[in-house]
Amino acid sequence: MEKRVSDRRTAVERRSERELVVTRTFNGPVRLVFDAWTTPELFKLWWAPKSSGVPLLSCEMDVRTGGGYSVTFGQDAENSMTFFGKYLEVSPPSRLVWTNDESEEGSVTTVTFEEEDGKTLLVLHELYPSKEARDESCAGMEGAMPE
Repeated sequence: MEKRVSDRRTAVERRSERELVVTRTFNGPVRLVFDAWTTPELFKLWWAPKSSGVPLLSCEMDVRTGGGYSVTFGQDAENSMTFFGKYLEVSPPSRLVWTNDESEEGSVTTVTFEEEDGKTLLVLHELYPSKEARDESCAGMEGAMPE
């Protein structure tokens, strides 16, 4: 059974037992949207939903095939969570693929960027090792995706 959550610009879909797909159209060229995903200073401005109340404490990115990333959220160092992994594919400005290695149940994330008439269609696809891993990761996340 598919579950969908959407607003005017963002759609979140549980496409299969192991997949989550988010699509969104941005009113801007593909190069700017790609840069927002691959430049730490820009990424820190938007990644954590303001409604979560959990700030992004640090962001390190070595955006190249084989490079790694580390993103830490929390109120302070003692109350934080770090997400990390490696880039499997970096094809500017059209595609990023990375692992989510913070747990054995982490997904592989693929993000594609497609420009049409000055707007960018972004498709984020997460593939989890199991339905349970997908459901646990998605708990509470879908409502925050449009933000």
